[in-house]
This record gives sequence, C-alpha cells and structure tokens, in this order.
Amino acid sequence: MKRRILMVEDDERLARMLGEYLGEHGFELVHRADAQGGLALALRDPFDALILDVMLPDGDGLSLCREIRAKSPVPIVMLTARGEPMDRIVGLELGADDYLPKPFDPRELLARLRAVLRRPERTRSELRAPLRFGRLEIDPESRQVRLGEREVRLTAHQFDLLLALAERAGRPVSRDRLTELVRGDTPGPFDRSVDVHVSRIRAAIEDDPKHPRRLLTVRGVGYVLTRDPREPE
Repeated sequence: MKRRILMVEDDERLARMLGEYLGEHGFELVHRADAQGGLALALRDPFDALILDVMLPDGDGLSLCREIRAKSPVPIVMLTARGEPMDRIVGLELGADDYLPKPFDPRELLARLRAVLRRPERTRSELRAPLRFGRLEIDPESRQVRLGEREVRLTAHQFDLLLALAERAGRPVSRDRLTELVRGDTPGPFDRSVDVHVSRIRAAIEDDPKHPRRLLTVRGVGYVLTRDPREPE
C-alpha cells in the first residue's frame, strides 16, 4: 500500500513533478496550493507525512505547522528558501521534523521522507522492552514517552533522537552521530537542527529545562542521557 503524503505548496509545476517522482517510489502525493485548504485536509484525512512550504498565498507554512502540530504528531518536512536559516530554526521549534531548502533534488526529499517515516518492523521475539531512567519511560514499540503519570508529546523526529540517546545512555553522542543515526545522512557544517530538537525535548522531559538533570550537554562533544537522573526532591 502506498504511503499518503500531503504537500501544501503553491508551485503547481513542482507539485506535479514530485507527485510523479514520489509515485514511482511507493508514495501517493496529495496536493493543496493554499494554507487553509491544506489545514482542513491535514486535520480531516489520515496522512503518513506532510510537506509544507513556508511561503503560501494565503498564509505561511510556519503557522500551518504550528496549528497542525497542536493536534497531530504526523511527521512534517518544511520547505524553506535557501539562505533563510531563521525559517528553518522557527520551523523546527514549532514542531517540524526536518527541513529542506529550495531548490532541492527530489532524491533528497525522498530520503528525508523515508527517514521521518522509518519504523522498524520487528517480530514478537525482537520486541524491545521500555527503557526507564528514573521517572522517564521510553517505549520503543509503542513510540510513547511518559514522565511519571504524564504522557510526553514529541514529534516523530524528536522521539527518534531521544531513543537514540536512550539506547546509548551514559555515553556522550555527538551531533553528527545523532543526525546519522536518526536521519541517515551527515549534517552540513552549519546545521544546528539537533540543538533545536534537543531544546524541545528538554522542554518536554525536564522538570526545569534551564537546569536539566536528564538530557545533558557535554561541551565540545554533544549530548548524553543520564542513566540515573537526580530526581527533584
């Protein structure tokens, strides 16, 4: 069965080209050219992932991303103008899983879609038990995170980052290695998207994000998830 992707993009020619290309690789692309139509469809119909352009005729993809993320954890890839790093940072902070600057190679978009949609299929004997770190529980199979009795809401990309750190708990992991583990490629020299995502994860799992006890920065190296976090008294 083809995976359904909603693309909200006002460039009709680009949408047609991507629809044909992605269709050859197991995807069904549904296209809307305006923010309002895209929002209504995204909230009404089930999609495996969304592709949102930042610039739209009746709004912007960043606001659209925020509205969708408030109601759905569906993976989101933002399309941004090259040379506009602030759009990328804001998009990630609003809950996007990845971004791609225009112009881009359709093969790169395909790779990024596959990365955000990656869900390893396992037999019953291979099912992984939840990982626990104090009150923090990460379930690799249900892809759920809990902090005590509270369910923690993360995007698909943020969950993958947290899981990669949890599976290497106690060991610092570099930003480049995290990107390779989660996205399957090597980040560019100025790509700081991991830092943005880590900030969002901290906001979700830390009692005091400004003074983290679980997800720590290792200066000059990267990040580490502590095995035995110091729980607040």
